[in-house]
Amino acid sequence: MSVRDQILAKVRANQPVDERPLPDLTSFPVRTSEVLDQFMTVLSTIGGKPVQVKDFAGIEAYLRENPYPGRIISSIPALQNLAEPILENAAPHELANVELAIITGTFGVAENSAIWVTEANFQQRAVPFICQHLAIVLPIDAIVANMHQAYERLQGQEYGFGVFIAGPSKTADIEQSLVLGAHGARTMTVFLLG
Repeated sequence: MSVRDQILAKVRANQPVDERPLPDLTSFPVRTSEVLDQFMTVLSTIGGKPVQVKDFAGIEAYLRENPYPGRIISSIPALQNLAEPILENAAPHELANVELAIITGTFGVAENSAIWVTEANFQQRAVPFICQHLAIVLPIDAIVANMHQAYERLQGQEYGFGVFIAGPSKTADIEQSLVLGAHGARTMTVFLLG
């Protein structure tokens, strides 16, 4: 008998006799009064930029004061005078020259500043990864405290493609140096709406 087979035999022989209930996850503390501050702090720490705005006019004013040179696309009809719409059937290679993509987030998570987005938020899966700069519009009241609440919120939802995005793309694999924009957007701005 090989070592592998011996290990697997021992694992099979040491299975629990009875089923045990899953742990109660409601015991994790929820700091609902602090979620916005925590979300903004974590986002800043991981290289993102939080910007609080009251409405879409505030986003437009911010983008006019801080312009991006180049092509801007958006899935948000209220921002169409600033950006071209994201076409549902656009091929990913047609988006290769996008400087800024502006999409909506479904909800955010305060503990790690991750934002849940689905294909319905931006029509083309490549959008948040192919652009040079990413901006996500997130309602302030759509922030949950932790990933436990996030997964509860996802229960029973139907979506073809969904992903949590937290900050700009980054890696520290090469000579232990942090590199932003390694595999996707170089910057990420979150417009906190409300």
